Order: sequence, then structure tokens, then C-alpha cells
Amino acid sequence: MSTILAKGDDLSGAEQVFAFFRDALLDGSLRPGERLLGERELALKLGVSRPLLREALRSLAMLGFLDIRHGKGAYVRQADINVLSDFFTFSLAQQPDILDDVMQARIAIECQAIRLACERATETDLKLIGTSLTRLMDTLHDPVEGGAADFAFHRAIVEAGHSDALATLYGAIGELLRRSHVQRRAVTVSEPGIVEYLVEAHREVFLSIMDRDADAADRKLRDHFAIGDEFRRRSLISVFARRPQS
Repeated sequence: MSTILAKGDDLSGAEQVFAFFRDALLDGSLRPGERLLGERELALKLGVSRPLLREALRSLAMLGFLDIRHGKGAYVRQADINVLSDFFTFSLAQQPDILDDVMQARIAIECQAIRLACERATETDLKLIGTSLTRLMDTLHDPVEGGAADFAFHRAIVEAGHSDALATLYGAIGELLRRSHVQRRAVTVSEPGIVEYLVEAHREVFLSIMDRDADAADRKLRDHFAIGDEFRRRSLISVFARRPQS
């Protein structure tokens, strides 16, 4: 963020600009594609200086919320989830053991999404989940490709729930989740029984969605998470057990 916005005296003014923009979007007085008031008029309305307003708008543009067209003004943009994902990744990546914590958020989102998917999934959604399952089965022995396919399978379930809020939250942590899938697959790839488990667990989750059985889908997904954690725990124990003692 610019040095102008970083100054303590200007911070409340910048927050006022952000709050105005946020509230206008929430109450529907501003929509994607619409033009903001002119710089002079907007600065007077918000009671902030034009230099501060200009810097605040530039920050919003950098976040992908505004499109500033020189000589034409500032226009509201449809937010890009990739920007939000980068923000979450940068913020959370600084925390220790973040992938384990993100896993808890993943469980919360996916278990609600799969219930919605049982109600709302279209034929196109079901075909996409099925295609992702096939890809997952074709890459069982490849941690990178297999982890990516595993992530795609679960993401397809979230998207089949047709909840913009859940899909947005899931997308915001998408890069962290993809890395988590790859890391977990790399740890467990040599664990006895893992291949059979991956095939059967994902197949059962898929079939429960096909059956439109929300309770069964929720239960099978939670079982999948719990058993997957157990495989990972056993793999880590095996790794440390094989290390020579110093």
C-alpha cells in the first residue's frame, strides 16, 4: 500500500473510502460495470482529500475491485477470485503448520457443499465429478498429478453445491489446498493399502452424490477425511521409525 495510506493521520480517511465502496456494493447502489462519482465530487462526499482518495482508489484497483480508466473515471469491476486467493495465501503462509489448519476449513466447507450438491448438482456437475474421479484413478502413483486430480475432484463437489459463498471461500484457499493434497499424497504414496483406499473412498463419495443422499454423502466424506489422516499418521510414524538413531 502507498506511503500516503500508511500514515496514521490518513488511515481513518482511507478506511472511510473502503467502507463507502464496500457498503455501496452490499446495498446494491454500486454494481460491476458502473462508474464511481467523479474524484472531486466523491472526495467532497466522503470528506477526504483528493490525494488520499486517489491513493485509496489505486489500492482498490490493485486488488482488482476497480478499473481506473484515465480520462474516463473509475469503474466497478467484478472481483477476481485469484486476487483473493493470493491474499489468503500470502497471509496464511506466514503461519506455522498452516496446511493442517487449512484442512479444518476445508472440512467445514466441503461437508456443507456436498450436502448442497446432493440437492443441486446438475447432470453436467455429476459428469465433471465423474471425470475428475477417473483422472484421480489414473494418477494414483504420481504425488503431483495425483494430488492435483484429488484437489480437482473435491473442488468439483464444492462447485456442484452451487453456493457462491462456499465456492469463493474454497477458491480463496485453493492454492493452499492443492499443495496440501500433493504433500499428503507424497507422504502416503508408499503406504500399504493406500491405492485401494483412494479408489474406494472417492468412489463411495461420488456414488452418494449420485444417490442424492445428503446424510450418507456427509458421513462418507467425513470418514474419508478421518481415514486419510490415519494413513498420513501411519506413514509419518514409519518414516521416523526407519531413521537411524544418532
